[in-house]
Amino acid sequence: MAKKKSKEISLDDLEQELDTEEIQEEIVEEEIEEIEEFEIEEISEEQEIDEIFEEEIEEELEEVEAPKEEIIDERLYNIPIVKARRGPRKKWAKKSIRYLREYLDRHFKPESLIISQEVNEKIWERGAQKPPRKLKVRATKNIDGLVVVYLA
Repeated sequence: MAKKKSKEISLDDLEQELDTEEIQEEIVEEEIEEIEEFEIEEISEEQEIDEIFEEEIEEELEEVEAPKEEIIDERLYNIPIVKARRGPRKKWAKKSIRYLREYLDRHFKPESLIISQEVNEKIWERGAQKPPRKLKVRATKNIDGLVVVYLA
């Protein structure tokens, strides 16, 4: 077996290493002390966002300023979805969505139709087998022919 050669270290070298480590620790402690102490409850979410992302938010707001869409028509409908109950019971909610689309196509004649998430959740609320028999909705149509359906 080969013998491991031990490296001799002088006391002077050890003292220098310890001194440099102590200096580095002091620098780290000073940096830590410079940070202001605060409680989370003192700063609201709005203040955090303003302080941290102030410039980014201003830039985004300037770019995002979308033109206001003009609503041509807005109507309230009480749609009878009971007709969607023909056929297999497990497909009633799916047929209700289809019937809702057909109803709004017939009455609004849109280029495109968007059903909001809240309307969809209302129909599927009790599962596929028990959709509501009637649904009160608010439909808006803009200049581009886009119709959006919301719960009324």
